[in-house]
Amino acid sequence: MNPIVLVFLIFYYVVVVGIGFWAVRKGGAKDLEGYLLGGRKVGPLVTAMTLQSTSMSGYMFLGAGSEGFRAGYWAIWYAVGDIGGGVVNLSIIGRRMRKLSKILGSLTSIEYLENRYPHAATRLIAGILTIFFLFFYVLAQFIAGGKGMALVTGLPYWVSLLIAVGIIMVYTYLGGYFAVAYTDFFQSIVMVIGVVWIFGASLSYVGGWTAANEAIAQIDPTYLSIWGKGLQYKNAWGEVAGAVLIFSVGYMGWPHVVTRHMAMSSPKTARMAGLYSTLWNLFFVTAPYIVGILAIIIVPNLGDPEMAIFEVANKLLPGAVVGIVMAAIMAAIMSTADSILLQVGTIASRDIFQRFFKPDAGDKQMVLVSRLLVLLIGVIGFVVALLQPPGVFSIVVFTTSVLGSAFLPAYVCAVWWKKANTPGAISSIIGGAAIAFLWNVTGAAAATAIHPMFAGLVVSIVLIFLVSLATQKSSPVPGHILKAIDEAAKVGSIPREMLASADANLSNAARGVADSLNP
Repeated sequence: MNPIVLVFLIFYYVVVVGIGFWAVRKGGAKDLEGYLLGGRKVGPLVTAMTLQSTSMSGYMFLGAGSEGFRAGYWAIWYAVGDIGGGVVNLSIIGRRMRKLSKILGSLTSIEYLENRYPHAATRLIAGILTIFFLFFYVLAQFIAGGKGMALVTGLPYWVSLLIAVGIIMVYTYLGGYFAVAYTDFFQSIVMVIGVVWIFGASLSYVGGWTAANEAIAQIDPTYLSIWGKGLQYKNAWGEVAGAVLIFSVGYMGWPHVVTRHMAMSSPKTARMAGLYSTLWNLFFVTAPYIVGILAIIIVPNLGDPEMAIFEVANKLLPGAVVGIVMAAIMAAIMSTADSILLQVGTIASRDIFQRFFKPDAGDKQMVLVSRLLVLLIGVIGFVVALLQPPGVFSIVVFTTSVLGSAFLPAYVCAVWWKKANTPGAISSIIGGAAIAFLWNVTGAAAATAIHPMFAGLVVSIVLIFLVSLATQKSSPVPGHILKAIDEAAKVGSIPREMLASADANLSNAARGVADSLNP
């Protein structure tokens, strides 16, 4: 074990936990809105950084590097969409979702869907889908943490996995959105420093871009093609469309990401947050893919492509810098894992347990259910990760394509199309998720040359429009929701009478959480 790397990692963990405790004290959790959304007072810079760091995850250091090493410049299609993902997300639904969620008194992304598309089935279906697929996303983070720590520290994989999972679980127990947002902000900075450092070292080692491309061409010129090694994806525009869409518009269908809109300090926060997220993406997004491509030259005999960035870092960088890169990787993992675990616990306790099984549940019971589920996910995730499931890239693409296909049209139409109704949203969620899922597991993507995200999204969009239009008479959108949508479209503050209504909806639950958190 490299002692310098160990020192950097320990220092990093101490700083992160310290920021977490500071944020808990600063942001507080005096009521339900404070606990779940940071009191809706998160500014543009922190909003942008928590949005991006939560979206990126350990995938960027294992999955992106792996895809670059495996397929060459084809991998850049994923980065093309990802660069603008944050600003697209914030521009299209950020401001309007912030206002509409406040007017409707929604505190979780799933509760928001039910309030916009009023029916218990909306919440039940959306909640179960989200919990199930976010488990796989967390699993990917566990695997990434275990593999990375094993390589850098020299510990056995199972020991490294246990340490990584343990740190993530303990860190998540700090609780509260405000703590998550501010630790994500710090971790996003660490992520950029780490990835820029390894990118610069890699490019310098190979002698620059032209020299690198010439060396890669001698190995296999198809690596340089936008169609992938061996021209695997030649003219497969359905695959290209899905690769671009999954990390560009796909963000808008991820429940754990759109929560960031609901927590903004004001609707106008979205504009500056979009600028900050784009600047961050310009430095961060393409670098891991390119390092993976350069690894074809730097570590040509690499056995596990997911270790491309780790192996390059170990070969080119001194111990202290490897420690920084490792901290960046753990930052990417933890900033996603804590957000997802918080979301899963919240959805399980508030959107499933309290909503359907025990409406009169006290907040202490809800907190207990939330923590038990987080613990259960940690234990199951650890066991499954030991069995070496599919790679991080495969898991992330699978999970995000299903979630994006299921929820993207429902979230977008919630604020942009007043005719979007409950039957349309439910059919869209089920249909989009089912098609993306089947496309992933049946091999339809390879057979049709159409990416699962593209196939699922097309079906989801068609369903929400056709079913909503066909059921306008039998399932009209309630008048109070129509008024709320009109208000969300306006620039400016929410009228007091609408805020009073939202506050009334939250008052009892808020008092309960205040009592449970501050006995």
